[in-house]
Amino acid sequence: MTAPDSTRPAPLARPGFDRAAEERMTADLLDAARAEASSRVLVLNGDAAPLAEPDSLHWVAPSVVPAGAQWAFLGRTADGAAALAAVFARGKDELFPAPAGWAPLRVVGGSLAAEDAGAFVEALSLGRWLLEAPFCPACGARTETRSAGWSRHCPSCGREHFPRTDPAVIVAVTSATHPDRLLLGSNAMWADNRFSCFAGFVEAGESLESAVVREVREEAGVDLVDVQYRSSQAWPYPRSLMLGFLAVAADDTAAQADGEEILAVRWFERSEIGAGLAGEGDLLLPGSASIAHQLISDWYASAG
Repeated sequence: MTAPDSTRPAPLARPGFDRAAEERMTADLLDAARAEASSRVLVLNGDAAPLAEPDSLHWVAPSVVPAGAQWAFLGRTADGAAALAAVFARGKDELFPAPAGWAPLRVVGGSLAAEDAGAFVEALSLGRWLLEAPFCPACGARTETRSAGWSRHCPSCGREHFPRTDPAVIVAVTSATHPDRLLLGSNAMWADNRFSCFAGFVEAGESLESAVVREVREEAGVDLVDVQYRSSQAWPYPRSLMLGFLAVAADDTAAQADGEEILAVRWFERSEIGAGLAGEGDLLLPGSASIAHQLISDWYASAG
C-alpha cells in the first residue's frame, strides 16, 4: 500500500486570489471599493451564496447589494479588481435571484474552482464573526469595525479584537494488520448509516498530536500509533481550522463507541469505502467540501 499524497490541498485550502492584506489599513478602502463599478461582491445570506452555475459563484456589482449588509474586503482578483463580501444574517427569502439559485458552503464548496472556494470560505469565516461578535468581550461595549472588516476596536476600553479561529483535529484511522480496513464513527446527531472520521477541538495547553490521540481514545476506545499530519482547511461551522491526520490503531479489537457523542464505530473494507464514495449502497460519507472526505478518498486511492 502506498502512502496518501500529503501535498494535495484540502478542498477549501486551494490557492485563491490575493488577499492583499497590506491594503486593509488604507483609509476608506471599503467606501472606495464600493464606489467602483469594477468591484466584485460575494453576497452571503447566512451560509448560502448565489450561484452562476452549479459549480461557480455569482458575483455582483456593489450597486446590486441590498441595504443592511456587513461589508469586508476579501482581496484582489487577478485583474486587480477589489473582491468584497457583503454578509447578512440568514433570512427566509433569497436576497435577490441568482442564475443557479443559492447554496451553502458545505454543499457546493468541493465543486467550486479554487478562487471561488477560497473566497466563499474566507467570506463566511469573516462574515460570521462580523455578525455574531459586535460587542467587546472584555467590557461589553459595542465595538467599531476597522481594517476593512478585519478587526474591531472597543471605544470604551481600547482593546482590539480579531476574528477567532478554533483549532480542531480530524483523523482517519487505519488498521495495523489489515491494510484495506478503515475505522469510522457515526455521530449521535446523524442518520444510522452516516459515518465519518473522528474529530474534536484542541484543548487549552494541548498539542495537535495529543489531541488526536485523546479524541480517538475517547470516542472510539482505540490507542493510536504512527500519527501523521496530512493537510488542513478552514471550516466556518462555526469557526474551526480543521487539521487532518492519518493514524494507525494499535489494536483493532479495542474499537468501541463512547455511546454518547459516537453511537457506533465500525471497520470498513476498502470496497465498502469505494462504494460509499461512488454513492452506491447504504453507506453515507462526508460531502466533498469537507477535509474528512479528502482523508477518506486519499486513503481509498492509496491501494497499490
